[in-house]
This record gives sequence, structure tokens and C-alpha cells, in this order.
Amino acid sequence: MISLQKSSNLSLFSLNSVSSNKSIITSSISGSKYLRYPKITVPKLPNQAQKQIFIDDFNKLTNLPLREAKPITTTTTKNTKEAIKLYTILEAVNDRIEMHQNIGNQRENWNSLLLNSVNMITLTAVTMAGLAEASGPNGLGLKVSSALLFAAGTGILLIMNKIQPSQLVEEQRNAVRLFKRLQNNIQTTLSIRSPTQEDVEEAMERVLALDRAYPLPLLGAMLDKYPESLEPAIWWPSKKQSTSSLKHNSSKGNDEQNGWTRELEDDIREIVGVTKNKDVEDYVRLGNKALKLSKMLAVSGPLLSGVAAVGAACLGHGGPWGGIVAGVAGSMAVAVNTIEHGGQVGMVFEMYRNCAGFFKLLEETVESTLEEGDLQKRENGEVFELKMALHLGRSLSELREFASKSRRNGGSVDEFASKLF
Repeated sequence: MISLQKSSNLSLFSLNSVSSNKSIITSSISGSKYLRYPKITVPKLPNQAQKQIFIDDFNKLTNLPLREAKPITTTTTKNTKEAIKLYTILEAVNDRIEMHQNIGNQRENWNSLLLNSVNMITLTAVTMAGLAEASGPNGLGLKVSSALLFAAGTGILLIMNKIQPSQLVEEQRNAVRLFKRLQNNIQTTLSIRSPTQEDVEEAMERVLALDRAYPLPLLGAMLDKYPESLEPAIWWPSKKQSTSSLKHNSSKGNDEQNGWTRELEDDIREIVGVTKNKDVEDYVRLGNKALKLSKMLAVSGPLLSGVAAVGAACLGHGGPWGGIVAGVAGSMAVAVNTIEHGGQVGMVFEMYRNCAGFFKLLEETVESTLEEGDLQKRENGEVFELKMALHLGRSLSELREFASKSRRNGGSVDEFASKLF
């Protein structure tokens, strides 16, 4: 009993002390002028009605009907016999691209290595000829070595001028570019539609035409590096001329069919006439000049080197003239070789030949397209005009303005049709 009373007294005392301390702390906090605490607001819990509204909205969102997934359709080429043939041709085209690239790199190395070797051989022979002349009777070994080096340089130079490595390199570059274009055309045909037998035959003819235009072997099939005059390069198969060329002449005025109008045809004919009379003639003229320069240098180099060999062989006989002839002719041979092969005159001639072929292809394409009497069988006129503008490096407005300007001046204009070359 006494213990219970004591415990109750202790608890009462502790409660009194806690309440007194609480009042002291509260008074001290409330009486402070410097402590300001933000008011903390506790969000109210939603009532039962708000909960029900939230549950209903959630059910509406989750119970929406799912959209049907549309199947993804891709256009794939069927494994038809024509498609398999076209894939086979595409593999051959890829292989030819690799071969022309590798052989082009090899022939480019030929040009630089042979030119440096011939020049070093000739300069060494010139130096030996000078030392043999200064040594007198004791320079027999130098005289023989100089004559042999001049003879070796002449032989190498004859072979080099025959094959024209710089021109061969340009042929391989053009072949790679044209085979890549054919590769893209075949891939486009396979990707957008199922190929036909006509696509297979056309691709095969284009491959064979490129093989004839840019042959890989040197012996037997190599192109003539010194023709009588420049002839445009032909790398496309000959197209059959249409016999219905007069059908379109009786078509209705300016009615547009398949993108073609009479005005568009007149503009294209006018532009082709300018390219034939101005662009092609200019490239043929420049190409013939490059051909003449190449022929002159190809004859002068070995001739001067051979004269130097004869002069080196005559050292010690007839006074100092043998050494003078060997030194002067050898030095001139080095200069001629540097201009011919270092300046890549053969490459310049091939470039002009290829440009003339480009315009010839453009001319034949326009003629074969316009000679097709059925407008629905032609390529779309607007697309054809766009391609022609891109080939000539002009916009559509510039192309039409150029055609009207040429028509007003009777085909005589003061600018070339192409801005690209």
C-alpha cells in the first residue's frame, strides 16, 4: 500500500515537471522575436465521393478498346527467274568494279615509278658521260656504263609511251564510275519492282558495252593511244531506232500527255543542237590538240634519249662533241618525259574523249526518246527534263531560259549548254 502511494506520487510529480517544462519551452519560443518557422499544411485526405470519382475515371481510361496493329508491309522482289538473272549480273558488276579499282591503282603506281626510274636513269647516264669526258682515256668504264644506261632508258621509255599509264588510269576511273552507276540502276530496279526480261537484256548489254569501251588487258585489247583524231568514247549499247517518229507530228497542239508538251520537245531539241554545234566541237578541238602534243612528246622523248646514247658511245672520238651531245640530249629527254608523263597528257586526252562521249550519249538519248511516237511509252516529260538539267548543271528555269535564248538567236549563243564540264 505504501509502495503504491509512493509510485503514484512519483508519477504525479513527473507529470507536473513535464507540464511545467513544456510551458517554459512554449513561452520561450513564442516570446522569441527572431525565430520564425513556416507553417506546415497537411493535405486533406479525399472523401469517399472523391475517391469514387477517381476510381471511375481510372476504369474508363483502362477499359479503352485497343487499336488494331496494322501489319507492316514491305516491298520485296519475288524470287523470279528474271530477278535471279539480274542478281547474277549485279554480282558480275560488283566484281568488275573491284577489278577496275585494283588495276587502276596498279597502273597509277606504274606511271609514277616508271617516270621516276627513267628520269633517274637518264640523269645518271648524263653524269657518267660528263665524268667519262673529264677522265679521258681512263674513263672507258664510265663511257660504256653511260651508253648502256641511255639505251636502257630509251627502251623503257618506248614501252611507257606505248601504253601511256596515265591514260590507262583515267580509263579505269571512268570504268569504275560507270559500273557504279549501272550497279545503282540495277539495285533500284530490284528494290522498286519485279524485273522483266527486258531489264535483264538491257543490263547485260550495258555490261558488255562497258567491257568493250574500257578493256582490262593490255595486249591485244588495249585501246589505241594515238588515233588519227579524237573519237567520242562509246560505253553504251546501240539503241534501235524507232520507226514511228512521224506519229507525234500529228498530235494535238500543246496538249500535255505523260508530262510532254510541244514546247518541251522544242526546248530539248534546241538544247541538243547547241551541245552538238558548240560543246562537242569544243571538246573535240581541245582533244585533238592534246593528241598532237602527246604524239610529239612520245616521239621526242625516245629520240632524244637515243641520240644521247649515241653521243655517249662516241665519247673520246672526235673531240668533246660526244659528251656535249650526250649531256644536252639526255637533259632534254628528262624534261620531255616530265612534261609528257608528269603532266599526264594522255589522261587529258582521255578526259576530253570521255566528255565528248557524254554529249554524244545525251544526243542519242534525246533522239531515241523523241522518236518514240507513243507518248505513254516515253519516260515522263518532267522527269526527263529534270535529268537533262542535272546532266548539264543547270536548274529548270535556267534550262528553259537558255533554250528560249538560243531559239531567239537562231542557235547562236555566247555560252556553252553545259555548266558542269
